[in-house]
Amino acid sequence: MLLASCSVATRSTGGLPAALGRDSRDTLYYPPPGDWAKRRAADMGMDSAKLAAAVAFHMANESQYRRDLGEQVRINTVREPYPEILGPTKERTAANGIIIRRGYIVAEWGDTRQVDMTFSVSKSYLATTAGLAVDRGLIPDLSAPVRQLVDDGGFDGEHNSRITWHQLLNQTSEWEGVLWDKPDIADRRRGYDRKLNAPGTFWEYNDVRVNRTALALLRVWQRPLPQVLKEFVMDPIGASETWEWHGYRNSVVEIGSRRMASVSGGGHWGGGVWASTRDHARFGLLHERRGRWAGRQLLSERWIDMATTPTDLRPVYGYMWWLNTDRAQYSRAPSSSFFALGAGGNVIWIDPDHDLVAVIRWTDTSKIDEFMGMVVESIRVP
Repeated sequence: MLLASCSVATRSTGGLPAALGRDSRDTLYYPPPGDWAKRRAADMGMDSAKLAAAVAFHMANESQYRRDLGEQVRINTVREPYPEILGPTKERTAANGIIIRRGYIVAEWGDTRQVDMTFSVSKSYLATTAGLAVDRGLIPDLSAPVRQLVDDGGFDGEHNSRITWHQLLNQTSEWEGVLWDKPDIADRRRGYDRKLNAPGTFWEYNDVRVNRTALALLRVWQRPLPQVLKEFVMDPIGASETWEWHGYRNSVVEIGSRRMASVSGGGHWGGGVWASTRDHARFGLLHERRGRWAGRQLLSERWIDMATTPTDLRPVYGYMWWLNTDRAQYSRAPSSSFFALGAGGNVIWIDPDHDLVAVIRWTDTSKIDEFMGMVVESIRVP
């Protein structure tokens, strides 16, 4: 089920822009709700034995993350300056995965319908709500200061007032402040006591700043982001009703006299997107098909290009999607690949070169590149 929010705003954002309408020329296979056709690997131009070896390799290399993810999160944060867990956690299932070629399932193993935490895979979902806002004109200019649209005190002052949407999305904002009782230094991974740099001049993966991005997008949409994602993406792609998107126990704000929960962009301190492997695969296929689903352009191709453009300061990162620029992220995957990555070895791998999407869960992260190489080697027909 979709996480219930404290209250729901009723402001309409209208339907899809005319440019994002239907197109009867779309003849590719898209799985209908509640079903997904399977095909023999050989019929999809893949070597069945090599693909089976890749699956066996994944199953033999499960993450060492504990099944009790609440305990795992505590272990992960115990040495941080602000380790308190604020969001929900849950038990995880065993390693599992799915491989999609040309839209069809060619391999599936483990429990792919179990809803699990996904940690920073959530960031790519968050970026998608930004893309939806851009496509609808709610954010007219990503290079503009956020404070032009968000006036809640979070972007005041000489430093924060210069931060743009572009910088929030590619993690170069250097936003400074406290959000949900977590100061930005709670996740300064490149030095807790380092001096701040000017916005746009320093890259740092920082969950406090990602959560500030989520709150800014909530202010723009004036409705809970899980509802935005459900209406404009998850329902149209036929996702199940089981996925959830959590915030923290203290991440509730009032917008237009209504109380709403602001979600988190990961499970660093609990919360984030929880979803099944199958639902992640639909989300991945939407992006592999450049925002198109069964004749409808749900996300503009312009947004897909923007989200997967390398950040100058960190060429393997785009707008909360990991990239494979110069094969620097995974040497055995094509350079055009891009990924949603989460702690514990949660991966949505999108390979446009081979019309392939793979989702693997609870993977030994040191083995991901080798797994990808085995999958690529199983492909006989481009």
